[in-house]
Amino acid sequence: MNRVPADPTALHPFPDQPRVVQLKPLVTSALIEAGEYSYYDDPDDPTAFESRNVLYHYGPEKLVIGKFCALGTGVRFIMNGANHRMDGPSTFPFPVMGGSWAEHFDLLSGLPGRGDTVVGNDVWFGYGVMVMPGVRIGHGAIIASGSVVVDDVPDYGIVGGNPAKLIRTRFDEADIARLLALAWWDWPAAHITEHVRTIMSGSVDDLEAAAPAGR
Repeated sequence: MNRVPADPTALHPFPDQPRVVQLKPLVTSALIEAGEYSYYDDPDDPTAFESRNVLYHYGPEKLVIGKFCALGTGVRFIMNGANHRMDGPSTFPFPVMGGSWAEHFDLLSGLPGRGDTVVGNDVWFGYGVMVMPGVRIGHGAIIASGSVVVDDVPDYGIVGGNPAKLIRTRFDEADIARLLALAWWDWPAAHITEHVRTIMSGSVDDLEAAAPAGR
């Protein structure tokens, strides 16, 4: 049996499917971090992920995506640069239009932000999900298609809707704690390769039995 792990450095893991890209070898921005094997699927130029799917990213907040995340077509992350003033009569960002209005850029500086947007490991995003600034999405979560995520998502939570609400968790609290302790996404690639079937379809007990020494 072939025990060679998949290549985390391959931009297109399936050569005959250019619509799928791994994010780690793709991203160039210092403000975006992506873990190994996380991928984005889009029939219309997935290599434009940084410009088309991460919006208003003027810094300094980061987008951090963990390992083994699956991002469906049209997933978008709205960053803090989209923020406008809301304490005056108008929300319009006059200084960005130039001319003498640009002298008032101080009115746009120091707007409140929610910090980094952080996605855990093994998160599945359905088609057309929108993630708002500063959201933290836990390990093993599932985000239903079309969701607008405005609040943090717990580990192994399933959320959906606009705004996204918790539908249920994938496991009970005890099993979630066991899964987080096992953190299979941090296992050596060779060990993951040996136990792919258990990781995909086994029970939590099976996963514990397959864990490398020390887990």
